[in-house]
Amino acid sequence: MPLAYIGLGSNLGDREATIQAAVEALGAEPGITVAAVSALIDTEPVGVVDQPRFLNGVAALDSELSARDLLAVLLNVEQRFGRRRDASVPQGPRTLDLDLLLYGDAEIDEPGLRVPHPRLHERAFVLGPLAELAPDLEVPGKGRVQTLLARLH
Repeated sequence: MPLAYIGLGSNLGDREATIQAAVEALGAEPGITVAAVSALIDTEPVGVVDQPRFLNGVAALDSELSARDLLAVLLNVEQRFGRRRDASVPQGPRTLDLDLLLYGDAEIDEPGLRVPHPRLHERAFVLGPLAELAPDLEVPGKGRVQTLLARLH
């Protein structure tokens, strides 16, 4: 079973409660076990900066699902928590953001699915929580998480 890493984020409503409930919802899905969850950190928005601050973290999931099926579950959980990707501004405010960051050591580049996440190596708000869970983890094609994070500081 591949270990998948999921980016967790929220900047609307009760951010912490939403993220905790979303992690519980993921753990209740068939074929998914939540292996670990990082601490949540308060961060500045990226891209569209005129919006509330985010709460971000990372979850490690043991998944029997394919990467594509896991992504479908993530999108479904986002919708259940009020996220409407088709009706929102890209990088704008959102009740919940679940990003598939890594899926084992897979490198996938398909329409609608890119793993590792294409901006993972540029984002301290993802690399910090990821380093908490797996500092020596290798991001395919980019390097070790700890090294990537050090480059941003």
